[in-house]
Amino acid sequence: MKRWSQTKERREPDDRFKALIVGTILDSNTELALDMLCEYYRVEKPRLRVGVVSGRNKGVQAVYVSARKEIIAARREFLYDPFTMLHEFYHHLRYFAGDHRGTEKYADRFAIDFIRAYQAVASRAQGREP
Repeated sequence: MKRWSQTKERREPDDRFKALIVGTILDSNTELALDMLCEYYRVEKPRLRVGVVSGRNKGVQAVYVSARKEIIAARREFLYDPFTMLHEFYHHLRYFAGDHRGTEKYADRFAIDFIRAYQAVASRAQGREP
């Protein structure tokens, strides 16, 4: 099976999948959300833990450490923040793609795209247009 980084044609997940991921994180089941994301993108699952990384803790909610393939949240509540977890997961994807520099704005866009999809799906479910 080819990994996400090796496929010429990368599929964009649909809004329902993105909403499911955000909802799963909000339900405090980040591990399951990562399982689904990793299966979708065909990448190894990053480890999750709470702690600090020396020299990277001032005002930082979480970091991705590529050498350990690990997302480290500064506090436990950040494990359940969709923006933070999706932002760091983007860094994990870029690491597997072999292109992991200068991607902060793209990591933000990746996370925001999932959150907007969640909001749109929730609005449609409540009978309102996004």
